Amino acid sequence: MTRTIDFAIDSPVDVDRIHWAFSQEDYWRARMKTFGGMGKLKSLDVDPDGSVAVTLFHDLHPEGLPKALAKFFPRNWQVVQEETWAPQADGSVRGEVGVVTHGAPGSGRGIALLTPADPGARLSCTATVDFKVPLVGGKIEGMIGRLMVPQFSVILRYTAKWITQNS
Repeated sequence: MTRTIDFAIDSPVDVDRIHWAFSQEDYWRARMKTFGGMGKLKSLDVDPDGSVAVTLFHDLHPEGLPKALAKFFPRNWQVVQEETWAPQADGSVRGEVGVVTHGAPGSGRGIALLTPADPGARLSCTATVDFKVPLVGGKIEGMIGRLMVPQFSVILRYTAKWITQNS
């Protein structure tokens, strides 16, 4: 069973500055270090049209997960996260995020839209979480969905702080 989560989060930073941060290698390296440092930036490509494509590898451990979720993951497992962020003609930035786990039965995808808001920007997202475990998969998807909004809020606050310190 797949779980869909819709949410929106506001940021005091405008769309262009968030998009600029996403195009900076230093941003991704600092973000990964701040949030555990258990992965690496595999690639970052910025096209002349402003589109950004990033691939991150995360080496994770289940110790920090809720017990109901941790038992389905091996001691060491890898998550590949791919993101693209493309400017749109209306001043927004469209994002696509994909997360695939290796060694565990879960994955996720999301479509995001960064739009101007007063003040700053709004990130609106529709994400799907798929955890293929009979009987408990739906509960785990729900748990991941409940964790998603606070995690994205923290990342947007971090991004705003990084922009302030680096622009």
